[in-house]
Amino acid sequence: MSLRFHWSLSQVGDKFRRANATADMKGLFSFETQIEFCQAAEQSGIDSLLMAFGFTRPDPMVLASALGQQTGRIKFMVACRPGVMSPTVFVQQINTVSALTNGRVHINIVTGHSPHELRYYGDSLEHDQRYERTDEFLSVCRAFWRRDGEVSFQGKYYDIQDGKLNTPFVSCERTSPEIFLGGNSELAEQLAIRHADCLWRFADTPDNLRSRIPQITAHGTEVGLLVSILARPTREAAVRDAYAMIESLSAKQAQPFGKEFAQKTDSVAYRSTLELAERSKSDWLTPWLWTGAIPYLGSPAIALVGGPEEIASAIMEYKEIGISQFLFMGWPDLDEMTFFGREILPLVREKEQEAAGLLQVHQ
Repeated sequence: MSLRFHWSLSQVGDKFRRANATADMKGLFSFETQIEFCQAAEQSGIDSLLMAFGFTRPDPMVLASALGQQTGRIKFMVACRPGVMSPTVFVQQINTVSALTNGRVHINIVTGHSPHELRYYGDSLEHDQRYERTDEFLSVCRAFWRRDGEVSFQGKYYDIQDGKLNTPFVSCERTSPEIFLGGNSELAEQLAIRHADCLWRFADTPDNLRSRIPQITAHGTEVGLLVSILARPTREAAVRDAYAMIESLSAKQAQPFGKEFAQKTDSVAYRSTLELAERSKSDWLTPWLWTGAIPYLGSPAIALVGGPEEIASAIMEYKEIGISQFLFMGWPDLDEMTFFGREILPLVREKEQEAAGLLQVHQ
């Protein structure tokens, strides 16, 4: 199975995403810039673009519908928090987007990681309760997508009686959207096994992940990495630019954003990745996995850093342990994505063909 690659659209145009306090981030954006990025993603071999959810961003469902009218191939991974809307309304919206885009929509389920921001939307549940609610939410959604009659569900968080939706999911490939679910906790893993096509987790070293991945993939659920990327023509140039970026950020920040955010979040993924960086004696967990930006940009800033050959080899090392998808963020995104599509992706495909050939020989 060939690796699949996705990219975050959430802060296109902002070179140092989340370098400022979250409250200072603006939801304004250039629609033309978003369209250009989508078109570049189509040319760069990207499967889908993540449309994140949060008070600093435009509504992902509306934005995906609008961008879908301006593009022809790229898919949109629309983020959803179950505490914001009923599952019936959510399925109705996703089905409508599928009809408008010919099925070019995935969903990314997130339970939320900032309790204070969740309360902006009237959601005051604790971490574990949010996972319980998400289990019920996806159970209802999947029942609607099965379309085998009226949907009735009575649980702790949802009570659906004789539910009907006349707008189906429209796609020539599937009868329901592909479901991605994010998290590093055991609760996230179990929820992904029950409901998701793929679990997103923050990157770690292959050695640390090696025993964990098969316990998920054995159930038919894929595992993907959410990881930043800083690629240059040579490793030396990449390392130089990585540390130059840190110098620029440290000059701007009175208090590093990543550490400040970790004090407020109840997310296992965010906290564990920051702790991983702090425990390490070096910024380099491997010769290509870099944690230097995490204190300034948060846990999603754990990054693959290097030249095309180093990064392509790193990606293949992850594939060998069972990782099958990647969700990238870059600095800046458009330049990194274009470089990835031109210089790195062809190397990955070559290495995949070589590995497949060797496998056939040994069989």
